[in-house]
Amino acid sequence: MLVNAERLAALRAEIGEDGFEEVLEMFLKESDEVVARLATPSIPEAVEADLHFLKGTALTLGMDDLADMCRRGEQGAAVDPAALADLYRRSCAALPALA
Repeated sequence: MLVNAERLAALRAEIGEDGFEEVLEMFLKESDEVVARLATPSIPEAVEADLHFLKGTALTLGMDDLADMCRRGEQGAAVDPAALADLYRRSCAALPALA
């Protein structure tokens, strides 16, 4: 699932309408930077930390497929940076329809 609408609605209810847009913007800005970093070769510990951060953000925003890909990468599965970036872009594109 690109974006879990129920999780996104729960987040909105948890933080309120005023804070929702701000939190969404902050998470996406930081995630954009992480996805860009993951596209370049890095030391394994940095990749694992970036995948962990991105997984947390994805779970918070209901991006279930992205969270699952990051989880598998944390557990040692190979993650194709281009596939991860594509899934991230598609998940972000699905947000406005639900937000």
